[in-house]
Amino acid sequence: MTSGRAPGGIDGTATSATGTTRPDVVVVLLDDVGFGAARTFGGPIDTPVLDALSAEGLRYNRFHTTAICSPTRASLLTGRDPHVTGVGTVLNSANGHPGYEGVLRPEAASVATVLRRNGYGTAAFGKWHLTPPWESTQVGPFDRWPTGQGFDTFYGFLGGETDQYDPTLYEGTTPVARPDVPGYHLTEDLVGRAVDWLRLRTSLAPGRPFFLYLAPGATHAPLQVPGAWSEKYRGRFGRGWDVLREETLERQKRLGVVPANTKLTPRPGEIPAWDGLGDGEKAVAERLMEVYAGFLEHTDAQIGRLVHALKESGRFDDTMFFYVVGDNGSSAEGGVPGSVNYMGALQGLPESVASQLDLLDEIGGPNTYPQYPAGWAWALTAPFQWVKQVASHLGGTRNPLVLTWPAGIADRGGLRAQFSHVNDIAPTILEAAGIEPPTEVDGVVQVPMDGTSLMYTFADADASERHTTQYFEVYGHRSIYRDGWMASAHHGGLPWSIGRPGADRPFEDDVWELYDLERDFSQADDLAAAEPGKLRRMRALFEQEAARAGILPLRDARVARTRMPNLARGRRRFTYHPGAVGIPESNAPRVVGRSWSLRAVIRVDAPGAYGVIATMGGRAAGWSLHLDDAGRPVFVYRTFAMACLRLTGEDGLGAGRHTIDVAFSYDGGIAAGGTVTLVVDGVPAGEDRIAVTPPAIFSIDETFDIGLSTGSPVGEYPASYPFTRGTIERVDITLD
Repeated sequence: MTSGRAPGGIDGTATSATGTTRPDVVVVLLDDVGFGAARTFGGPIDTPVLDALSAEGLRYNRFHTTAICSPTRASLLTGRDPHVTGVGTVLNSANGHPGYEGVLRPEAASVATVLRRNGYGTAAFGKWHLTPPWESTQVGPFDRWPTGQGFDTFYGFLGGETDQYDPTLYEGTTPVARPDVPGYHLTEDLVGRAVDWLRLRTSLAPGRPFFLYLAPGATHAPLQVPGAWSEKYRGRFGRGWDVLREETLERQKRLGVVPANTKLTPRPGEIPAWDGLGDGEKAVAERLMEVYAGFLEHTDAQIGRLVHALKESGRFDDTMFFYVVGDNGSSAEGGVPGSVNYMGALQGLPESVASQLDLLDEIGGPNTYPQYPAGWAWALTAPFQWVKQVASHLGGTRNPLVLTWPAGIADRGGLRAQFSHVNDIAPTILEAAGIEPPTEVDGVVQVPMDGTSLMYTFADADASERHTTQYFEVYGHRSIYRDGWMASAHHGGLPWSIGRPGADRPFEDDVWELYDLERDFSQADDLAAAEPGKLRRMRALFEQEAARAGILPLRDARVARTRMPNLARGRRRFTYHPGAVGIPESNAPRVVGRSWSLRAVIRVDAPGAYGVIATMGGRAAGWSLHLDDAGRPVFVYRTFAMACLRLTGEDGLGAGRHTIDVAFSYDGGIAAGGTVTLVVDGVPAGEDRIAVTPPAIFSIDETFDIGLSTGSPVGEYPASYPFTRGTIERVDITLD
């Protein structure tokens, strides 16, 4: 079979591997949730929906991801190892080296493509993070957008994170504004859209199976959730992260999700003891953790709405439902102190404790962009070592999985301890649906799937493990699993810094560790000195697997950068017109760290014109030129929670043609300040200084837009705020 088509037509009535109607499939993938976060797996955060699903299905306590976002998603959707797909690193660090290009390879077709060609309806809601930035604009190409990767429907965001109150959204391939409803929150919106899609399919094509992929982006930073959810956790975390890990391990043992002899691994020296923090630092850290906890429980509750809709439709029993609790371990990217606006801290601009305390009660609301301290991230990966990004250790790669399928799994509340990996999900789906993986798609010969179907575990908790070998690599951190053993090499650096982390040391200088995971669940006892022969064989196996994946010689994607395609590279002058929206900051004019100027030519039809003329970034940091509701030109420049400049013209613009000039004169240096002047129709309208600017970027997911804002607003205006009662003729930007 070359096309991957199973018997049966558009109605999808072919039988599955169990002899029944092919199952519907739902995959839920949470973001940045460690193994020890959810109550279902012993964590401190209530997850009643996950609890209920685990009671109706199976819990997997040795399930693994890749330790970072984009590779996990590529592996999940294709059934291949991440480097084999071309996405061996997060898209933000993509480079031209084999396996790290950040471009999905056609020889690794997605499971959505295969299912759609076999009669399934397909939809993706939420975070994608698999489209290269230079392809993420309205000029395409759209091959690596969700709708080019097998999904009939897409509603969500393309980047690694987004503001939960004012997200950067796309429907299909079109930028769209978020719904204008009171109390908007992205996770609620995404699940609502998924439920609507499910109900429409049930009404119009009840006999056709579906594949629904829901990746809400929660609980990735920014940690934003309605206050009632975080208030529930007030005072719960006052004893700190060291005690929290101890309490979590005890709960894990009582629940049986870790063996009774599991040891707690020690705190890394780079993370301070809780008792060593000052009172102000503790107050900020507690509040950040309370918000995170509320964010996770809120997310779980929204997943419950989808489960309810499935049961209400009568399709739940025939639905294979994967609930993957995290695409990697908990994120320590908030740094040691955590942050009220973590994009600044991530670039080396820490906040003072006093400034954080001033905003304490606002944390989690729309005026903050927070991330919790690294200590909480470490605590929430209990009992393992390390966190997100660190693929050498289980704190980065071990995540909970709950799987239900009432029509296909008889065990209720069972625990499965076979080694498993995110690349196992696609082959599991295909086996359950009775579909052979295609050998060719659109004329492209396919590479075999690396994953192993989990169906062999459904009826037998003691079934012999079939996924016996698996390598891991992110930023040079690497490990190899084989038959219960794991060899691990940490490549240095800290998972809460951006740019050169000081980890560009030779790979041969890394120290390898060795663990017998059959006896040592948490990687607590290093056997490298006692088993040198075993370690040599494991290291040789890693080299063999790395060669198969095409990533030798090894390179650290944090420092081994190459020039990737970019729509703005080599240009100093740019001209934009209305419709130029949703342009990734990385492919827009690079205004950070230099002088630059902007000229906007607009026509006002009548007094009272208002709206965005041009903007880059969002609420966390960025700049905006707009007309306020009085028709006055306004320029705002915001640098995280550290500085904000605002220049406003004296009068509203009358009907006719107008020219607005903005000039930014940079002081020079890293994160330096500058002087901004605003000129309206040739007449100076204001000048001021801003003391600090971003060292590298305004944001990860916010965009550059003409005529409206597609994400969160930089200025004090409503979401979107389209230019109204006039026309933008052109916007010219010149870089010095």
